[in-house]
Amino acid sequence: MATTTRAAIFDMDGLLVDSEPLWHEAEVEIFGELGVPLERAQTRVTKGMFVDEVTQFWFERFPWQGPTPQEVVGFVLARVEQLVLERGVALPGAIESVQVMASEGPIALASSTPRALIEVVLAHIGLSDAFPIICSAQDEAFGKPHPAVFLTAAKQLGVAAERCCVFEDSTAGVIAAKAARMVCVAVPERADRTAPEMGIADLVLDSLEGFSPHDLDALFDF
Repeated sequence: MATTTRAAIFDMDGLLVDSEPLWHEAEVEIFGELGVPLERAQTRVTKGMFVDEVTQFWFERFPWQGPTPQEVVGFVLARVEQLVLERGVALPGAIESVQVMASEGPIALASSTPRALIEVVLAHIGLSDAFPIICSAQDEAFGKPHPAVFLTAAKQLGVAAERCCVFEDSTAGVIAAKAARMVCVAVPERADRTAPEMGIADLVLDSLEGFSPHDLDALFDF
């Protein structure tokens, strides 16, 4: 049964860890080898989708011969994991924000990344034991901007959607959070800060560094 407790739901890529550029690098590399004329800027079109959707998106536009889309998904995931382990670091304020929100109430992680890779990334940045609940959009029928993964996280937390605050960096994630009727704190990268979708977030920050849970007090109806 849902309670009146305030809960926090964190995205992962681009919010807690600087892995978005690594995903883009892997996609350009893997899809490029298959003949897809993909440039780094174009990868922003599929930001927030889960990797199966990204692969299908490019396959439909530039069908390739050889490996199946599902096999290519495996190639992309393996390359991202390698890049994260080589170069991935926690973003400023990420670990501290997770810790402070955990001291305030229940927390969960809800990401478009497959669960196995989520666990690798969290372990790499020192957050392997931080989240008692981890939800992957890979387990849902639809990925972001559909709100399914956030609603699943709220259900597992036992907290009403209206009492959850989502921390997101992508426009798709912000749309998903608001579609779930949740408070949303957006921490977009510089190129996304003027995106119209960011205007529906309840609070927009340059980074998580210096974030305080008191910043959320006015955003909830007590």
